[in-house]
Amino acid sequence: MYLIAGLGNPGREYEHTRHNVGFMVLDLLAERLDAKINRIKFKGLIGEAVYEGEKLLLLKPQTYMNLSGESVSDAVSFYKIPQDRIIIIYDDMDLAAGRLRIRPEGSSGGHRGMESIIYQLSTDKFCRIRVGIGRPEGERDAAGHVLGRLCGEEALKIKAAMEAAAQAALLIISRGVHEAMNKFNSFEA
Repeated sequence: MYLIAGLGNPGREYEHTRHNVGFMVLDLLAERLDAKINRIKFKGLIGEAVYEGEKLLLLKPQTYMNLSGESVSDAVSFYKIPQDRIIIIYDDMDLAAGRLRIRPEGSSGGHRGMESIIYQLSTDKFCRIRVGIGRPEGERDAAGHVLGRLCGEEALKIKAAMEAAAQAALLIISRGVHEAMNKFNSFEA
């Protein structure tokens, strides 16, 4: 079994914000896999699917971003999911809007949701797909930027990157993280 967790914040006020890119990628995956992410378990919303003979658990933590690790850890513990079968999808301000970066392990890069997951799992050795949302322009603060809604040309770039992130997650499952890195780490919308 694979766990694919998309990070975001629950609630209507956070829908379609940059910080909810992970949730939106999971929605794309669910649509592609004809799955529904609508059951409450592990402090999150879950859905199940099968892809190329592999069972997938799709998880949207409902703990708010900074406590995402509680939900991910509960699911990993319950299903005894190995580290190399965990994929976390989330937004990254350090990547230009519309870029992707896939890594098999690594630090949180200052992302609070990832800090929580690394802390709760006691490891950083799991796959992650980062979707670039870019840095705020001018005087705008980081919190205001990540909680801002997607709009204009930036929205088109990020939506293209979200589509690529969904494809990358499936490629990780079918062909491995290194193949996905080779194909998508140069992606730019």
